[in-house]
Amino acid sequence: MKALRSASAGIGPLLQRDYWAVIKNSRLKPSEIMELVCQRFPEFAPSELTVFTKVADERPAEDSPECPLELNDVLDIQIPMAGQCAVRVLDRRPTSLTLGTLEGHPECGKITFGSYRNPRGEVIFHIRSRARSSSRKHYLGFLTIGEPMQTNTWTEFVNRVALSVGEGVVSGIHSETSEVHDGTPEMDEGPTFLVQAD
Repeated sequence: MKALRSASAGIGPLLQRDYWAVIKNSRLKPSEIMELVCQRFPEFAPSELTVFTKVADERPAEDSPECPLELNDVLDIQIPMAGQCAVRVLDRRPTSLTLGTLEGHPECGKITFGSYRNPRGEVIFHIRSRARSSSRKHYLGFLTIGEPMQTNTWTEFVNRVALSVGEGVVSGIHSETSEVHDGTPEMDEGPTFLVQAD
């Protein structure tokens, strides 16, 4: 099994990237949205940018690749011009899912997918990654083409989730990148942000 690569193993700045939107007229509550995401995760990623495939494991035979993602499940990833890599489920909660990068991934870090309600009671779907590039070569590649590809992948992921559970998004999809200082706790296997249950 490939080793987990936390952000401390990478190079360059530790970046926090957020992508989120309010879902218009969501038919599902946050925990139901996350159950759907765990069941159909590969479908929400734009295949022209990133292809996710759940890896078969040694769990009981009835646990097929169509079963929801659970702790320690692995997803293979095919990224144009970056080749094949993988992530592992580090944390699974009723309203969030956290994946960590494995050896060979162009980044070192983790990403959390979560759903929750804002103070007005509106349902939000939110993705937050915290990662560094895994090598100087990948860092230079990220600066040239990696960043827009990543932004397009996760904003489209948010959009597809919103269209699957509601009527799209309210006032667009928000995207924000900021540098996180090394003192920020990112070494553990927990989520990059905490959300309360329904």
